[in-house]
Amino acid sequence: MKTTVTVTTFVDAFRALRPDNFSNDGLQALFSYLEEYETDTGEELELDVIALCCDFAEYQNLEEFQRDYSDEYQTIDEIEENTTVIMINHESFIIQIF
Repeated sequence: MKTTVTVTTFVDAFRALRPDNFSNDGLQALFSYLEEYETDTGEELELDVIALCCDFAEYQNLEEFQRDYSDEYQTIDEIEENTTVIMINHESFIIQIF
């Protein structure tokens, strides 16, 4: 038996288990990315909030990212050479942790 996950149920699941892991805009961007991934690959994903929190991290800007990784990454393009980057707005982004 499968349940269809909407952006609302996706956000609610995160708010219930990990309320401070992602912003609302970040969750919407992550949901869109995962839906596109499913469409592109034909692979259905299971909603696993904990696994997604372990696999992805949100940053408000490049400086915040550099505090966690290093200042060797001077641009988002350089980060994209090493991992998936999901843009939220002109400054905020989510990465697949590497």
